[in-house]
Amino acid sequence: MEFKSKVRTCLWFEKGGHAAARFYVSLLPDSAIDAVHENGQPDDPMVVEFTLAGAPMMILTGGPQYKLSPAASISVMAEDQDETDRLWSALLADGGEESMCGWLVDRFGVSWQIVPKAMSRLLTSDDRAAAGRAAQAMMQMKKIDIGTFERAFNDKSA
Repeated sequence: MEFKSKVRTCLWFEKGGHAAARFYVSLLPDSAIDAVHENGQPDDPMVVEFTLAGAPMMILTGGPQYKLSPAASISVMAEDQDETDRLWSALLADGGEESMCGWLVDRFGVSWQIVPKAMSRLLTSDDRAAAGRAAQAMMQMKKIDIGTFERAFNDKSA
């Protein structure tokens, strides 16, 4: 097995890794399945190498020994509210679960953070009081709503 990149993120799946990789590469530009390494089970190959928005990834379908956890997640810097909404809906479809502050778990059990660019800009602002208001607003959200975030940031009466 020869890998194209020296470093990559590997996600351990009990089953369904190939289906997950195909779904993930459909979500973001600059994504593709790079290689599939079968282990005698063509419906669920052992290793799938893929690129996700330019980042090298790999899914190892290795069985039930290990479980996916929110301790490792895929973080996507969304351009705007439209991309945030599109990714959020797609990743929740068919059994995903919302969490708080832009986090969710997809139907395969992988944790994701959908982070609009505006969120990072507002939370790291030099105006620490405004950034604090934005952070408080974020703590009330599941999917990040940029408009609500910006209103909290700009609300000097709070």
